[in-house]
Amino acid sequence: MMKDLPTLLRERASSGAKARIVGQVRALFNDQARGEAPVERSAAAMFAPDAVIGTVHGDVVSMMVGGVAALLLQMLHPAVLAGVWDHSNFRTDMLGRLRRTARFIAVTTYGERTDAEAVIARVRAVHAHIAGTLPNGTPYRADDPALLAWVHVSEAWCFLAAWQRFGDHRLGMAEQDAYYAAFAEVGELLGAASLPRDRAGTDRYLQTMRPQLVADARTREVARFVLEQTPANPLALPVQRIVMQAAVDLLPEWARRMHGLAGSPALMRPVVTSGTRNLARTLRWAFVDQ
Repeated sequence: MMKDLPTLLRERASSGAKARIVGQVRALFNDQARGEAPVERSAAAMFAPDAVIGTVHGDVVSMMVGGVAALLLQMLHPAVLAGVWDHSNFRTDMLGRLRRTARFIAVTTYGERTDAEAVIARVRAVHAHIAGTLPNGTPYRADDPALLAWVHVSEAWCFLAAWQRFGDHRLGMAEQDAYYAAFAEVGELLGAASLPRDRAGTDRYLQTMRPQLVADARTREVARFVLEQTPANPLALPVQRIVMQAAVDLLPEWARRMHGLAGSPALMRPVVTSGTRNLARTLRWAFVDQ
């Protein structure tokens, strides 16, 4: 049956809106000036197509929220903060840093195993040249297995917590354990040591690390820089603000307290959560069949 004109116009408008959203997201996460294209799912990837790690890492909005929360959590470790402060160009290229992290996650989750192994080797080579001394005189190295474990577990916890809050369905305990076990494979290849491989072990690890964590003036300066970035497109500011607040709300209460960050007030928390969920649903709609 021939479609009527209003139906055709609605479908074309819908198709055009999807294309614009997809184009903007791909431009955000891929440096097109350097010829980067989205990572394609490969049959020769490290993980099976139906692996839970692919589900969690494939949700754009929850990964954005989890990624920001992970940065805030990671920098509470003095050596991580020192590495960012001493060796990173975060002040002039925060977008580049986020893009590199997102691409690493995409390649190791979906790309061919050989590509994943190559990008892991490149990161290890970079870490091998990063070292310094903390303000108290303690030496640090970016390739320290214990430090890599903190960075990895912070990411894993935040990515999964964001999925549980903003994904399109919650994962059961067995699926959560499967996620941690799969992502630990990547962390171990990076050189991290003694990684927890389930939810219970991850929660215990975070508690045991708390005495080593510190928040000082430098911590808060980096956190402010992360949270108060001005997007290139002013129209994206409302979206950025809701993602950043969702990331702050996602943090464990003790981590927010250390940073001196305020979670959403009780009356606003549902607004932030529902707004982030709506954004996530919109992007899932846009990427269907892309």
